[in-house]
Amino acid sequence: MEGVIKKKIADKGFGFITVEGQEKDLFFHSNSLAGVTFDEIQEGDRVSFDVEDSPKGKNAVNVKRI
Repeated sequence: MEGVIKKKIADKGFGFITVEGQEKDLFFHSNSLAGVTFDEIQEGDRVSFDVEDSPKGKNAVNVKRI
């Protein structure tokens, strides 16, 4: 899937990705990034990712900047 980094919570090490056509944003954690560090990724960056189910809902994993 593809989306855009909507919000990044630097002091907590996580953020949210907006996906066009979906009402709910996807959560991502800094350890879910691939090929980019949490400091390098910025709000507004386009990313590709996989979706994984978790007890709290769906999360973005294998997040890569495109």
